[in-house]
Amino acid sequence: MAPGGEAAGLMDRMYRHQRHVYDASRKFYLLGRDELIAGLDPPRGGAVLEIGCGTGRNLIKLARAYPGAACYGLDVSEEMLATARRNAARAGLSGRIRLEQADATDFDAGTLFGRAGFERIVISYALSMIPPWQGVVAQALRTLAPGGSLHIVDFGDQAGLPAPFRAVLNRWLALFHVTPRGELEAVLDGLARAEGAQGRTTRLYRGYAVHAVATRPAD
Repeated sequence: MAPGGEAAGLMDRMYRHQRHVYDASRKFYLLGRDELIAGLDPPRGGAVLEIGCGTGRNLIKLARAYPGAACYGLDVSEEMLATARRNAARAGLSGRIRLEQADATDFDAGTLFGRAGFERIVISYALSMIPPWQGVVAQALRTLAPGGSLHIVDFGDQAGLPAPFRAVLNRWLALFHVTPRGELEAVLDGLARAEGAQGRTTRLYRGYAVHAVATRPAD
């Protein structure tokens, strides 16, 4: 069976046409992505993995911001990966960005990329689209190298936003199969402790978005 099975088919159908306008249409409401990238600070010679890399937009920014880092991306959608490969080539970064198709809840970094772990792992607005999202977080934590950190940005609990705005926002997000993970902070804390890591979560824009980081201690 192809990586992702039914999930891959659903994502391919959803993004077969959307992928061509995805970045232009999302830049106004996928908030916090560039701030995450600016604060990532991977060690020189380290490796960065983006889980749910989509069109490659973030990876291209990462590769440009951190020329000393090796950049990797995985996505369950081959349609999105086709766009990511084309975008990386246009940016002249095909040699610095390696892309593979895989299920975010169950992948082997050694088989895919020949690496045991990564110094930085990024998940940007992907957990809200993956029903078994807790498994994605758990897998990411297991794939961190010693001293590495997992960085997540996604829709938040919206606690500080007006109720009418929240209602409209959530109805609109549902059209794209997006479900904000209001319990992310608690889940990340629990999973991080189980892996010997430490998590922290920051709410952005009155809860519109959330930025979460989990750090694994160095050996």
